[in-house]
This record gives sequence, C-alpha cells and structure tokens, in this order.
Amino acid sequence: MKKYLLPHGTNAYKANLHAHTNISDGALTSEQVKDLYKSNGYSVVAYTDHDLLIPHDELTDKDFLALPGFEAQFNGSNMYPGKVNEKKCHICFIGNTVQPCWKEEYAYIGNAKNYRSSVKFDEETSPFDRDYSPECINTMISSARKKGFFITYNHPVWSLEGYEQYIKYDGMHAIEIFNYGTEILGFQSLAPHVYDDILRNGRKIFAVAADDNHNKHGIDDSFGGFVMIMANELNHDCIMQALFHGDFYASTGPAFNDVYIENNTLFIQCSDVSSISLTTDGRKTKCIYSKSGEALKEATFALDFDYRYFRITIKDFKGNYAYTNAFFKEDL
Repeated sequence: MKKYLLPHGTNAYKANLHAHTNISDGALTSEQVKDLYKSNGYSVVAYTDHDLLIPHDELTDKDFLALPGFEAQFNGSNMYPGKVNEKKCHICFIGNTVQPCWKEEYAYIGNAKNYRSSVKFDEETSPFDRDYSPECINTMISSARKKGFFITYNHPVWSLEGYEQYIKYDGMHAIEIFNYGTEILGFQSLAPHVYDDILRNGRKIFAVAADDNHNKHGIDDSFGGFVMIMANELNHDCIMQALFHGDFYASTGPAFNDVYIENNTLFIQCSDVSSISLTTDGRKTKCIYSKSGEALKEATFALDFDYRYFRITIKDFKGNYAYTNAFFKEDL
C-alpha cells in the first residue's frame, strides 16, 4: 500500500510567503506586487511588510490569494538595518488580520509610520515591548500561534545568527531554507544546515523558500524562492490548512511530482535534475547522480535503516534546489 508524502488529488499553488510593498520599504504598491507575481504564475503572495499588518483582501480573486501578514524584527538597538555586525532575528507572521503584540514605535521602516493608524491590533497582547532575547521572541511567537498565525524564521544567514541563538527559539512553524532577497545582496542564503540543526534538536518544523522582495534600486529580487502548496481550493482556509499541515515543498527551481513509500521503499518522481539525495538525522544518507549529463527524473531509496526523520533534496543542472519538509518515522 502506498503512503503518499505529498498530497494526491489536490491542486498545486505557487506561493511567495515573504514580500514587501511601499507600505514599508518596498518599491511597488500592493497591486503592482499582485500583478507582477500573478503574471509569473503565482497564485499566492503573503504581504509581510515590516511590523505593519495591513490586509489586502481587495486583491484576492478566483486566481489569486493575498495572505495577510507582517515581519517583526528583534535586535539590540531595535533599529533597521542596525549596526553592520549586529545579530538580529526576523520573523514573519502570516494568516490573521489582527496584529498581535503591537506597539506603534516598531512600525517605522520605510513608509510604515504613515500607516500606523490603519492597523487593527490585538488589545489582549498589546502594547508589547521587545528586546533581543529568546524569552521575548518566544513570548511573541506563542502569542501569535494562539491567534492562528503561521510563523516563519527568516534568513538566518543574513541575520548573522548562529546555533547558540536560533536553537533557543521555539514555536516557529517553518524556517526559510532559502531567502532570495538576501542571496541577491551577496549572502550565501541556502540554509539546510540550520534546518537540520533545529530538526536534530528534536523540533518538528517545516522548510520554506521565499523572495523577501523589495523591488527597488534596480535589484531584481523576485521569483527566486517559492513554495508549492498542495490544497483542494485557492482560498484562505484551504491554503492555511495546507501550510499548518506541511502540504508543500520549498524550491528555487525544480519540482517534485510525487513522493511516496511502498514496501519500506521511498519513491521520488521529479522534474529533470542532476541529483536526488536523502538526508536523515544521522550520518546515514543516500544520493544518486546523473550519468553522462542525462537527466534524472526518479529515484528509489530503501528505508532499511534506523532513522528519526528524513527529507529529500533535488538539484537541477542550473544549480537550483528543491526541498521536501522533513518526514518523521513516528508519523509514517
């Protein structure tokens, strides 16, 4: 009997879960961001301006979903971008229209001051004072989870955070395994090692890839990182349910077509790639490579060893990657 690890019989929706507009420090209006992404095959964009939750329900139509959200920053000076060598933590909160842990002084980046009065904030958790500490960050994450937000830990490479910082954060739903905006700035933003650090520490967490697009200064920071969300319909409830359940994969280009287990063997079908690899919580890994430049379209791996979790990575001939979420043995 097949155990499908990616949902079967659903639709696949291309999504960018980290985007900025001219409401904060982006160059484009919310409408222009919609037009740009929709014309490039995207069905979902999460609008995550800095510390400012402004819903864009008017942009949603039968072919496009505008998810509400915001990005919060934590660092010692609480200034952006802060000192050159200053560590910081950025987190996106996606899916609700009422901003938790609000304090207007944090909404100052770009044009944010002009929109403070438009924020509908949660009086139960506001006003909220921040500091750069795991206790403060975890308090905000916990508060937002209770309000139904999907929470992502963003660009750890750009943030200069090491293991000693990010391993103390608890309650995020996902980590950005790739952030295109910081990659364009010159950072090596692939972060599978951070993902495995958190997984090996005992957390169950997903992986997303995102643009973090600002579209300014002539920098093309769109369409580099995305997630493919498997859901029955393109509406808020179905997409959020898929995110919370992990029914998606992260990519910078290639595609997973099918992933399933049958008779203790893992089967992967995908777009044309140069390698397909299996990563686990230990040193037991498996990988196959294309021979003589011939594209790989599938692979099988026997699960004949002990593991806590595994995840799959594919790489195409252009050096682009796609990553599944981690699958835990106890859940299979």
